[in-house]
Amino acid sequence: MPPIALIGILTVSDRASRGDYADEGGPAIRSYLAEVLASPWEPRQRLVPDDLDALATAIHDLAAAGCCLIVTTGGTGPTPRDVTPEATERACTKLLPGFGELMRKVSLAHVPTAILSRQTAGVCGRALVVNLPGRPRSIRECLDAVFPAIPYCVDLIQTGVADPPRLETNPVRLAAFRPGD
Repeated sequence: MPPIALIGILTVSDRASRGDYADEGGPAIRSYLAEVLASPWEPRQRLVPDDLDALATAIHDLAAAGCCLIVTTGGTGPTPRDVTPEATERACTKLLPGFGELMRKVSLAHVPTAILSRQTAGVCGRALVVNLPGRPRSIRECLDAVFPAIPYCVDLIQTGVADPPRLETNPVRLAAFRPGD
């Protein structure tokens, strides 16, 4: 039996980190994962301000703590404080731009300003890092689009790891794709 998968949930928000308002993105991600994942997992939640160094450090720390997947929410827009893609690029050794491309395509069906989003994904250590927008509805739409590829991507990143975690989805809700399955 594979170990319990650790999943980092990283909310990026100046205002939420100061307590000006409640974090909605992190709980939306946690709820989505509880609905979609059939295999055992544990969240590692963090809330950080829109700060390049703090965010890159949080990504590194979650990967070093054994998270196989780190999902960020917020900080993907064009404002000067939106630095999540830059922090992801700093923390990761490989980028996976197809994730962002697909999320923007799906989001464009709902809102024309989706072209302003700069979501990306990459590999930090043995973890897949995926940037999501900050709104709960957008989080769900984007995860529905990319999650079928996430379990197999995590498998590939974990190649060579003894007893790696294995993300299994609830096929009634969302079928993951693995070649040969």
